[in-house]
Amino acid sequence: MSGMRPEDARRFAAQWAAAWNAHDLDRILSHYADDFVMRSPVIVQMTGESSGSLRGKAAVGAYWGRALAAFPGLRFELLDVLCGMDSVTIYYQGHRG
Repeated sequence: MSGMRPEDARRFAAQWAAAWNAHDLDRILSHYADDFVMRSPVIVQMTGESSGSLRGKAAVGAYWGRALAAFPGLRFELLDVLCGMDSVTIYYQGHRG
């Protein structure tokens, strides 16, 4: 995403939030590279993966699929988007506040 313009970053973030709010796993995963890595302490709790990391769309998709099923009211409200040299930061509020 190097050199992404602010308007492109906002469009990307809006599409990202819309995919999550639709609970459309394929659309959600379309925003990520095939080999991306997700790290979270919740991964340890939910999967038993001691590293707290999952690599790739298949592993993360399975994890997120379980999360979407467990939280049918999951929604994200887009608050702000920051555009860096090689990154986009999405500030959002989740369904739990």
